[in-house]
Amino acid sequence: MKIYQVDAFAEKLFSGNPAAVCPLEKWLSDDLLQKIAMENNLSETAFYVKQGEHYEIRWFTPTVEVELCGHATLATAYVLFNHEGHQQNTIHFYSPKSGNLTVTKHNERLTLNFPTDIYEPIPIAEFLTKGFHFQPVEALKGKTDYVLVFETEEQIRNMKFNLSEIAKIKGRGVIITAKGDTVDFVSRYFGPQFGIDEDPVTGSAHTTLTPYWAKKLNKTELSAVQLSARKGFLQCKYLGDRVEISGEGKLYLIGDIYL
Repeated sequence: MKIYQVDAFAEKLFSGNPAAVCPLEKWLSDDLLQKIAMENNLSETAFYVKQGEHYEIRWFTPTVEVELCGHATLATAYVLFNHEGHQQNTIHFYSPKSGNLTVTKHNERLTLNFPTDIYEPIPIAEFLTKGFHFQPVEALKGKTDYVLVFETEEQIRNMKFNLSEIAKIKGRGVIITAKGDTVDFVSRYFGPQFGIDEDPVTGSAHTTLTPYWAKKLNKTELSAVQLSARKGFLQCKYLGDRVEISGEGKLYLIGDIYL
C-alpha cells in the first residue's frame, strides 16, 4: 500500500506540519487504520477512497479518529494534484464527520474551504489557565476546542505550559492566540488529550481563529503564523459560514506499507 508524507502549510521542507497520506482502493477496518496511524506516529494520517467524482476522507492521530484535520487535507490534495493523477483544479472531499470539503489549486497555493466553527465566549476559569504561564484576557469554546486569547505575540511565542494540566481539559485541545506583530494573528495548539502534545500547524483551528480575528480586526482576509518550533504559514479568508485556509505543501517521502 502506498504512503506519502507531506509538510503542509510549509514554506520549505522541514517546516509546517508533516502528515501521512494513504490512498486506498476500499476502506480497511478501523482497527487497521488506527494501527497504521500509530505506526506513522505523526499528528495525523489521512486515508482516502475515490467515490465517483469525489474522495471520501478520514483522519487519525496516533490514538483516535478526529472530526476534521486541515493540514492532512491539504497534504492529501497535494498528493492528488501532484502524484495521483487528479486533473481538475478543484478536489471535492467528503468527510463522514464534517461533510463536504473542497481544495482548490492556484499555482503552488492550495486553498481549503471548510465550515466555520461556531464558538461562544466563556468565563476565564482556572481549569483552562492552570496549564499556562501567562494569564489570558479572553476565553472561548468552539465545537471541539477551547481558545485562550492573550495580549501579545511575545506571550504566545514564549509561553511556558504544563501538558499534564492541559490534558485534564475535556475537549480536543486548546488554542492560544494573540494579535500578530507582522501578521494579523498568531497561535499555538496543544492537544495532549488526543495524543498531540503541540501540533506544528493546525488548519482546523483556523476555522475558529479566522472568524474571531476577522470580527476583531474588522477585515475578512488575514495572514497568520502558527508559532510552533517548525512554524506554519497560512492565509485565511472569512466567508461567513465557511472559511478559506491557504498554504503550500512540500513532499518529503513516498513509500510502501507492507500488510
